[in-house]
Amino acid sequence: MKVSTLSASTLSGNEVKNHLDESIGYIKDLMINLRDGSIAYAVMSFGGFLGLGEKLFAIPWSRIKVNQRDRCCIVDMSSEYLENAPGFDKENWPKSDNMTYLQKVYDYHDAAPFWS
Repeated sequence: MKVSTLSASTLSGNEVKNHLDESIGYIKDLMINLRDGSIAYAVMSFGGFLGLGEKLFAIPWSRIKVNQRDRCCIVDMSSEYLENAPGFDKENWPKSDNMTYLQKVYDYHDAAPFWS
């Protein structure tokens, strides 16, 4: 059995590209499911300039592919898709137990919730 692991700090700050190889943001953080230790979702920054006006998004981990060779993450999402996604600003992160927000995120991305 082949096992692959990466440290969370390795992914933090990595560029996020879409399936067309366009840069659409950066990984800000990884949120851990304390129940089983898995990654619940990644927090991705999108938009803005020099950190001003950027919006943060919770992206279900199942929707992200890690490209170790190019040190980036790949998502099958366009900029337009992200503009309409539920997001938050860097001064107002959702509470970790806000199931209404998490359900909205997972529904929007058509992803199986990590809690089920």
